[in-house]
Amino acid sequence: MIDSWRLFIAVEVPPDARRALERVQAELQREVPDHVVRWVRPEGIHVTLKFLGDVPRGSIAEIQLALEEAVRGHGPFSLTAFGLGAFPNTRRPRVVWIGVEGEIRRLKALRRSVEETVSPLGYPSEDRPFEPHLTLGRVERGASRSELDLIGDLVERSEIGELASWRVEAVSLMRSELKPGGAVYTEVYRAPLLGAG
Repeated sequence: MIDSWRLFIAVEVPPDARRALERVQAELQREVPDHVVRWVRPEGIHVTLKFLGDVPRGSIAEIQLALEEAVRGHGPFSLTAFGLGAFPNTRRPRVVWIGVEGEIRRLKALRRSVEETVSPLGYPSEDRPFEPHLTLGRVERGASRSELDLIGDLVERSEIGELASWRVEAVSLMRSELKPGGAVYTEVYRAPLLGAG
């Protein structure tokens, strides 16, 4: 059996911004029955740039080199956590998220660079458009119509403005380990943004 790790590429969220997200998550948890949503551990909340899936450990070095190439020329920029939403929409909520605003053009340019350097290594691009967000929780598949309505209504009536802003100074290659208590994420490699700001 090939020794492989489940990996993705992300922009991490600093602790102060994470605490603000955790407060929103706690408010939502009070209104939603425990069995309806699997909440993301606050320390695992991030902006995913590219999901790689199971990667043979022998291929990690070439992904690190590709990531170094991807960030070349990109400098630090600012993001803001703002607003609450659901994918695909509030009538059929499957993912509950906090939006990301700020220097989105620079985030999208960075993500494009990651796609252009990593996809040729055998990790195809997703068909869906890139919509930057911070996942708070995933709705269980067995949720009833009334439970989905409850979540959708909660998202629609929640007035969440700007929660936190932070500087993005690196892109991280992350390992995801599925544990009984939920996924645990560990940084494998960090590529700093050293280009002009």
